[in-house]
Amino acid sequence: MNQTPDPDLHPQFYDGIAGKRLLAWVIDVTLVLLFCVLILPFTAFTGLFFFPFLTLVVGFAYRVATLTSGSATWGMRLMAMELRDHRDRPFDFMTALLHTTGYSLSMTVTVIQVVSAVLICTTARRQSLTDMALGTVPVNRRLSR
Repeated sequence: MNQTPDPDLHPQFYDGIAGKRLLAWVIDVTLVLLFCVLILPFTAFTGLFFFPFLTLVVGFAYRVATLTSGSATWGMRLMAMELRDHRDRPFDFMTALLHTTGYSLSMTVTVIQVVSAVLICTTARRQSLTDMALGTVPVNRRLSR
């Protein structure tokens, strides 16, 4: 049974991950907002009345789709990182769905988001609260697969 890289034996997998996660998040939020703005004309601009909900739905779909297709959002891919499950495998649909659900819940409760941010900065594997619950880890992307 494969397991995620040990941070003591293979620290290169976790080097710079906290900063990369932050930059990837900024990129992903920017992309989601751009997608929402592009969608607005197709709602006859009524989307302005429910823009936060539109952003939530588009962001959720974006995260599930990108995590399922490559175990990383486009922001994560740009930062040369990816998420792996507890067996060191890329995310499948269910893992992507659960991870996105946990992320979305943490974004709605400030205390949970703060706890996640502290965990990302202080744990050896740079895991958020959602990562810890699912046994997933963010790692620097491997050069070869």
